[in-house]
Amino acid sequence: MNHPAAALPIGWPRTLRARLIAGLSALLLVILTAVGLVVTTALHDYLLARLDQQLSDTGGRYAASLEHGPGDVAVRDTRAQAPGTFGARLMHGTVTAAGVVDGDADDLAVAAGTRPADTDDLVKLTPADQRTLAALLVAAPPATAPARTVRLTGLGEYRVVAVAGVDGDVLVTGLSLHQLDDTVHQVILLEVTVFAAAATLAGLVGTLWLRLALRPLDRIAATAERVSVLPLARGEVVLTERVPPAAADPATEAGRVGLALNRMLGHVADALAQRHAVEDRLRSFAADAGHELRTPVATVRGHAELALRHPEPIAPPVRHALTRIEAEATRMGGIVDDLLLLARLDAGRPLAAAEVDLTRLVLDCTDDARAAAPTHHWRLDLPPDPVLLTGDEDRLRQLVANLLANAHRHTPPGSTVTLVLTPHHLTVTDDGPGIPPDLAPHVFDRFTRGDHSRSRATGTTGLGLAIARAIARAHGGELALGHQQASGAEFVLTLP
Repeated sequence: MNHPAAALPIGWPRTLRARLIAGLSALLLVILTAVGLVVTTALHDYLLARLDQQLSDTGGRYAASLEHGPGDVAVRDTRAQAPGTFGARLMHGTVTAAGVVDGDADDLAVAAGTRPADTDDLVKLTPADQRTLAALLVAAPPATAPARTVRLTGLGEYRVVAVAGVDGDVLVTGLSLHQLDDTVHQVILLEVTVFAAAATLAGLVGTLWLRLALRPLDRIAATAERVSVLPLARGEVVLTERVPPAAADPATEAGRVGLALNRMLGHVADALAQRHAVEDRLRSFAADAGHELRTPVATVRGHAELALRHPEPIAPPVRHALTRIEAEATRMGGIVDDLLLLARLDAGRPLAAAEVDLTRLVLDCTDDARAAAPTHHWRLDLPPDPVLLTGDEDRLRQLVANLLANAHRHTPPGSTVTLVLTPHHLTVTDDGPGIPPDLAPHVFDRFTRGDHSRSRATGTTGLGLAIARAIARAHGGELALGHQQASGAEFVLTLP
């Protein structure tokens, strides 16, 4: 099953803290953006309404003063006209004159009547601009035409209004939108700066606040992580890890999780204690039963051997029965010895500690296996230098012997068994029928037998691999299945 985080898009926050911060930051940005849009729109509409009111107050005085031609001696009426005010006179849809108040000293003198008007403030409109102004008459009659925004070549955007003149002409007056746009842009820049600073400050403060608010979850996670690395699979387990009381407050959501985890850990500790007690009783029973069975098994075997050595003739059926009794007594004695060994290993009794030449041990065990199964092919791959370790030589010899015996008992004659030794691993591989997938998870369990799937000439007790793994773990190593292919089996011993 894939980890839930693996299903998230690339770049998406993985932790709960990061997701909360990202979500709150995104919500804050949406709110600030909405506020900025509302404020900017309201300001723009307000300034535009003021500009329309200013156009209404000025009327068409400046545009009316353009009725005189350039050669006429007249006074341009620029009173109360802001610099940049546009005026135009249209007669029958044609622009007869157009000008812009530039606000210099000449305009002031002309307005005061101390000098006649000049042509400095007159402008030449392009045909496209003239068509734009003429379109104002088509949109609505001059008496009722509302203010509109137009773009004039070389002048920019203007807010214009058209009114009817006294002699049947149309007077157009406009105010530039340049200052309005500059004001709106400055407000937008100010909003972006202030909102960015506010979002950054909110992110920092929110991060610190969430870190404090989620601290109980961090403590719960730390407790769960400490429990997850404890060796709970076997042996006596003292499970004392608990969520601290500060993170187990029932008044908070995280505290209820902490309390539930503490209750669960209590139940787990009780279950582990009961399991250990049952294991102790089973080990004691196995050890006691083994000790008690040793004597009667040895007695049965001794009587069978004594009967077979009797000098008087023995009937063939009786001799066959005595032979079977001796063989089964020997087999029962081996089972008793294996159970006693497992009981001692489970109880954690110390093994002998001496330097062991594992290379020599492997050679000896392979020679023994070759003698026991001459129909198999045995291959060795040993390092040039001896592999030495500290351990119990007898138990290690039993481990290797069990692996080799398992290989030749569960493979047909003619199979090849390969043993590879390195300073860190011992690998036993065969090219037999392999281990069925349903049996692989239980191959190291006690009394697990593969009779139904792997051919062999003699029966086994199902304790060989269990003893081998117990010996490996008693030495600080591990025995596990290697890479399983379509055929053959591989066992890998990791050395301490």
